[in-house]
Amino acid sequence: MEQKKKLLIITAFVFAMFIVVWSFTSIQGSQRKYEVQPQITLPGYRTDADRTLDAYERLMERYMDLVEKNLKDIDIDIKKTATQINSMDMKLKEICERMARIEKALGIEQPNEAIQKQFGSREVSRSKQIRQEAK
Repeated sequence: MEQKKKLLIITAFVFAMFIVVWSFTSIQGSQRKYEVQPQITLPGYRTDADRTLDAYERLMERYMDLVEKNLKDIDIDIKKTATQINSMDMKLKEICERMARIEKALGIEQPNEAIQKQFGSREVSRSKQIRQEAK
């Protein structure tokens, strides 16, 4: 029985050594050769005229962006100016109405000929309209 144990241990040891040796040889393996074919593409040949046109296109795109930005800024400025002008127009209208009431209360009558020569006929008709509205 003891001899069978020793024989079993020896065969297990030999078998383990065989597996270890076999595993080291399988790790190294055989040398393989790989064929690598790189696919390198070169851009097409470009002339100086092509490069000049591309540079011009980029320049024009930048110019158009700049013009667009400036037009937006101008639009904002025009809107602000329009609101200020409307505000001034309302204030002037109030002042004209107030002056018309003061003139009416004091009995002051303006000569129409002097006003027509100074401002023209369109402004005179507007001032007459304001005076009539005040009455």
